[in-house]
Amino acid sequence: MFKVTKAAGAELKRNMQHHDFDDMPLRVAAQRIADGSFEYQMGFDEAGPGDTMVSTGGIDVVIAKEHQVLLNGTELDYVELEEGGLHFIFKNPNDPTYVAPVEAEENNSSKADGR
Repeated sequence: MFKVTKAAGAELKRNMQHHDFDDMPLRVAAQRIADGSFEYQMGFDEAGPGDTMVSTGGIDVVIAKEHQVLLNGTELDYVELEEGGLHFIFKNPNDPTYVAPVEAEENNSSKADGR
């Protein structure tokens, strides 16, 4: 299943309203590129035959059949990668270059333990 976080959902809703896409679902796609990693695309689009639609994070998401296997278990998030720079990111355990994020609580407890 594909998931949209609260932060990503809120930003997508802002974009939808700003660009008059209120009634359109978000289409996401992934493809494997030459080095084996994944390339992602997203944009507002109508659902088509064979698409799967999921409702997550307050957003309707459509995924074409050929992209479903690559996107299974993926989470779309909206995070600050550098100070003042928010970006959409795909957290996809199917992508060979994926590294699971370290939770802030784990970092804080490790620091408290002297690790």
